[in-house]
Amino acid sequence: MDLDYAGDLSPEKSWDILKKEGDSYLVDCRTSAEWAFVGVPDLESLKKKVIFIEWQIFPIMEKNSRFLQEISENITDKNSKIIFLCRSGARSRSAAEFLTSQGYSNCYNCSDGFEGSHNEIGHRGKINGWKHSNLPWKQG
Repeated sequence: MDLDYAGDLSPEKSWDILKKEGDSYLVDCRTSAEWAFVGVPDLESLKKKVIFIEWQIFPIMEKNSRFLQEISENITDKNSKIIFLCRSGARSRSAAEFLTSQGYSNCYNCSDGFEGSHNEIGHRGKINGWKHSNLPWKQG
């Protein structure tokens, strides 16, 4: 299957790349409400900072018209590895596809997202995702 971006990475593989490759970035493209109420990845032990840029603007949820500009203000090299993270991997895939179409060559989707898939009773964070993988995170 041909992808319109570099590919999908598990949360563990995302962490591994962020840890080993200096020119790699994690862009959390969830909404400001999700960052505030659900929690955020914590890269302090890697001496890195998460880049927070909404793919869709809360609360109206329309696409962020400044997304490309905000990315270019934070990441200047279009060959850098950029890993996008959202709740479950859908918005981050769209962001990776979009940025690839804009000339960024190494855009990845953290496939299970921050919270992962729903379990049998509709709860996230119990099956897969960044939090479930016991990767560092914090709540504001």
